[in-house]
Amino acid sequence: MSQSHRSEEALANAPIGPLMVKLALPAVAAQLINMLYNIVDRIYIGHIPEVGRAALTGLGVTFPILMLISAFTAFAGMGGAPLASIRLGAGDREGAEKILGNSAALLLCLAAVLTAVFSIIKEPVLMTFGASEDTIGYALDYISIYLMGTVFVQLALGLNAYITAQGQALVAMASVLIGAVLNIILDPVFIFALGLGVKGAALATILSQGVSACWVVGFLCSRRSGLRIRPANLRLSGKVIAGIAALGIAPFIMQSTESLVTVVLNSGLQHYGGAQGDLYVGTVTVMQSVMQMVVMPVQGITQGVQPIMSYNFGAKNYTRVRQVFRLLLRTTLAVTVTAFLVVTAFPKPLALIFNDDRELVELVGRVMPIFFGGIWAFGAQMACQSAFMAMGQAKTSLFLALLRKVILLVPLAILLPMITQNVMGIYVAEPVADILASATTLTLFLRKRKTLLPENK
Repeated sequence: MSQSHRSEEALANAPIGPLMVKLALPAVAAQLINMLYNIVDRIYIGHIPEVGRAALTGLGVTFPILMLISAFTAFAGMGGAPLASIRLGAGDREGAEKILGNSAALLLCLAAVLTAVFSIIKEPVLMTFGASEDTIGYALDYISIYLMGTVFVQLALGLNAYITAQGQALVAMASVLIGAVLNIILDPVFIFALGLGVKGAALATILSQGVSACWVVGFLCSRRSGLRIRPANLRLSGKVIAGIAALGIAPFIMQSTESLVTVVLNSGLQHYGGAQGDLYVGTVTVMQSVMQMVVMPVQGITQGVQPIMSYNFGAKNYTRVRQVFRLLLRTTLAVTVTAFLVVTAFPKPLALIFNDDRELVELVGRVMPIFFGGIWAFGAQMACQSAFMAMGQAKTSLFLALLRKVILLVPLAILLPMITQNVMGIYVAEPVADILASATTLTLFLRKRKTLLPENK
């Protein structure tokens, strides 16, 4: 039996606990490694002599563009991968490969459009996103080079979801590991040794993503993969793309609205922060980096477990799906509760990872416990939303994707500082949105589970 067939057999029959560990650990490692692309850049840039704080803030205002590019990656990759897993569970390998081929073609089209559009409008967009005269130069230096590697980002991250979808989590981890290790090596060389500064960080990132993209595409074209990219499947099919889009819109909104949130936060902090506006924007750059350190492992867990739920949902083994979900919920809540305790206890040491400016570290120390006040509940939302995605519930996933950021966080981040006339209202909006969204998501899942997952006889 081939490795790909053994992986699919494990999805159907292996003991749930060990299987979840086997799939989730490489997926968590992949997410943590992938996080290093942005985190390592910020650490090195934040410690550039004399200009570190301004350069770090400049890099922070590029974050919405990076998240938009990543959101389109999720649209095509995460929109199609659960559907491919469901097809495999139903025994339709040809249908699963057609989804993969269409997703690959869609990613290439999206890369071309995104590169062209953002290259034209980057400067006014960055100013809208919170750049100032002091930071716009650093932001432009970074994003101008990063955009040249958009196609690598799309292929490396978007298609890697299809490796995870067939249960080959170790291979998926290796594809991310290769690029991340290369990025860590190249960053100090380009930034400091060659004196390229912010431009060097961007160049290191796109070269590393290019190597990862070659690895992923090469694997999916080889016989080692249970799902293969075939030329005949690269021709776009309206029906297949519609299915990918219906499910992909939820992860797209989850990530793209991160850009909207960043714009609202940065603009509000510039306005209510007065003369210290850049300093307040710098706190968001640091805290979003720490947030990634929390959210990425949870996403790794849910992405690693998702193929088990999708495969067995397609095979109508609903009892197994229920068992997987219960263990997933306990695991994600354990991670987010632990993160809450660590972040609220050690805000200043976490800030020092990214910058040693005394004023910035002191401010982060005051606002980080507030900003992360609701992160403990976030594990419930991630587990439930992942389950809806795994079962192909496009409409529910879309609502939940909109709920936390668009329906709750953005209005709260606008209204609370307006009502209180205090910049701290912006930081308070985050925990309020987290708690309300998590409670709503868990309630919705408990109400729908009997319909979606009837008891197996």
